[in-house]
Amino acid sequence: MTENVQNSTFETTNNKWLDVWNEFKNHKGALAGAIIFALIVILVLIGPFVWPYEANGINIRIRNQGPSLAHPLGTDQLGRDTLARIMAGGRTSITVGLTAMLLSLFLGTLIGVVAGYFKKLDSALMRFTDLFLSLPLLPLLLVMMLLFREPLSTSFGPEKGMFILIVVSIGITSWMPTARIVRGDVLAIKEREFILAARSIGGTDTKIIFRHILPNVLSPIMVSATLGIANAIITESALSFLGLGFPPDFPTWGRLLNDAVDYLQQFPERVFWPGLAISLTVLSINYLGDGLRDALDPRIRGR
Repeated sequence: MTENVQNSTFETTNNKWLDVWNEFKNHKGALAGAIIFALIVILVLIGPFVWPYEANGINIRIRNQGPSLAHPLGTDQLGRDTLARIMAGGRTSITVGLTAMLLSLFLGTLIGVVAGYFKKLDSALMRFTDLFLSLPLLPLLLVMMLLFREPLSTSFGPEKGMFILIVVSIGITSWMPTARIVRGDVLAIKEREFILAARSIGGTDTKIIFRHILPNVLSPIMVSATLGIANAIITESALSFLGLGFPPDFPTWGRLLNDAVDYLQQFPERVFWPGLAISLTVLSINYLGDGLRDALDPRIRGR
């Protein structure tokens, strides 16, 4: 009997994810976004290992060259290959986006679940969330960069220190939308019959949250994850563009934009390539998140 129930549950779960996949692949924009994002990730991860030029390889004799067979995107003022720097910068920007998203998702999910499930903590946590939402994001990030840049660079080195600072800064300033979305879903789910049944047979709060609440708020969490990556990439690029991100010899897409500003009139393509990389990545992630939302939410499936 128990084996039959387990098999039935397994089949139901498989059918659910099959329905999600069928709905997702019918969303042309989401499918295109997923393919483009996958290609960008493969390019920035594998490209530097197969491309013959290093991102910081200086060759003054070929500086300021236009696109050619040897250098498809040209070279910069120090003779560094632009394509190599785009790939290396993409690796850094996407890594920052993924790591900051995970931190933001953890904080948002934790606060959203606790606020939605425990009525006594709801008001305090939501006022705390509103406080963070009222803070001006960019000035706050700039202040954090100025305050903690030197101590962390001294303790962990320029690259690792800035990576930690940027990830933590973005993560602790972008969890609020996730918290509010998760809280709203938890408030609805905790009044459902299966939650009341779990309580009636002596289920603890921890067990109910992990076995019943979290699996049922997976949909908004996954959508928030995709949008969080895009937001983190844009924020990191903005900080690097303002000169408050990684060191000049550590390429990111924002840093490449910063370096290209001084040569905008003579070589406008230097701004175009990193800008295109940021735009394609963010746009593909947004389409991916849109498709996931439609596929995971049964209320709007098939519209």
